[in-house]
This record gives sequence, structure tokens and C-alpha cells, in this order.
Amino acid sequence: MMKVWQVVIVGCHPTSMLGTKLILEEEEGLKVLGMYSTWDEGATIVREKNPELVLVDYHMPEGNIESVLLNMKKSSPNSHFVVMTDEDGRELLQPLVELGASGIFSKGASPRQLLQLILGLREGFLSMPLEWIEKGAWPISTFKGLDDVLQLTETEMFIMERIVQGITYDKIALEIAVSRRSIDNYLRKIYVKLDVSTRAQAIEKFALFSRQNRQIYA
Repeated sequence: MMKVWQVVIVGCHPTSMLGTKLILEEEEGLKVLGMYSTWDEGATIVREKNPELVLVDYHMPEGNIESVLLNMKKSSPNSHFVVMTDEDGRELLQPLVELGASGIFSKGASPRQLLQLILGLREGFLSMPLEWIEKGAWPISTFKGLDDVLQLTETEMFIMERIVQGITYDKIALEIAVSRRSIDNYLRKIYVKLDVSTRAQAIEKFALFSRQNRQIYA
């Protein structure tokens, strides 16, 4: 028997949200928990209920989805976030995937296309229009699991910050009053926590995490 997916809809147009709700509720295996018209309301219900699917408008009165998506994903890491937009989704796809989105849906698309996208997510696939691929929306380069960075200790975070800044290992060792060998030990632990195998991968992943946090709190 198909597992029932709980769904939360966050948008600024009540009529549009109601139409989406009716479409979803006609489909077996989908249950809409509610419709919410602000980021705060949406973030609260997502955090409390951890729904399998969250449909969110790209534009809201409080700002665009980029301002809240990463934190919402952190509060409910197993939720799939699908962004609904009138914008050029091809341009938005990679930045939003890097923030935790599982897909983008054009408001001009058909109900069948929405249900097809959801079906793909159930099977572990991200769906996109072939036209986007033809116009250069492929490949997507991103790191999954940026929450790995949050596993770092305060000292490990400091070491990575200094490495990203280009500071040598010897100087970092002096700054935190440890031996050069200790830095190597720290780095081995950092690589495991970040699920990377090279210095370059660790720098890229940490820098991406830092950049997204700056965008959120700017």
C-alpha cells in the first residue's frame, strides 16, 4: 500500500493554493495538512509536522524563498521542498537545489505535470522539463548534506575558516597553540564529518555553506 504523504502549501494567493489543494486531494496517497500565507507560519508547521512534501511560492510578501529555504530544510531534512514560480525556473534550479529544494514547478504547468513531479520524488528522482536541459540547465553541481558542516566543533570550524582564507597549516597551529601534527589530526576528523576525501572538496563544501548562511542573515 502506498504511504500517505503529508503536504504543506505555503503561498500568498489563497485561490491558487486552494486549487492546488484540490488537485492533490484527488490523488491517492496525498494529504494536505494546511495552507499558510507567511514564511513564519509555514516554517512553524514544517518544523512541527515534518511533512514529506512542502509546496512553496518563490515570491512572498516577506521576501523570496532563498531567505528561508535553508533553515526550513534544516528543521525538516527529510521533507521535499518544491518551489512554485512564474520565473524562469531554469535559472533558479541550481541555486535552489543547493539550498535544499527537490524541484521547481511552473505555475503555468498542468496538474498532471505536478502529480508527475511528485511521483518522481516518491521514487527518488528530481524531474525537470527537457527544454531546460537543452538550454543548459545541466549538469547541476551541488553538495548534498551541507548540514555536515554543523557537526564540526568550534575549533574545527575555526580551522576550516582559516584554510578557506588561505592561511597555512603552520600558522593555524600557532594561532590555536597546537602542534602541526595536531592540525593533520583535526583535518582527518573534518574530512570524515564533511564526507569528503580532499582538501579542495572540504574547502568548496565549507565555503558553500558559509556563503549561504551569509545570504540568509544579511
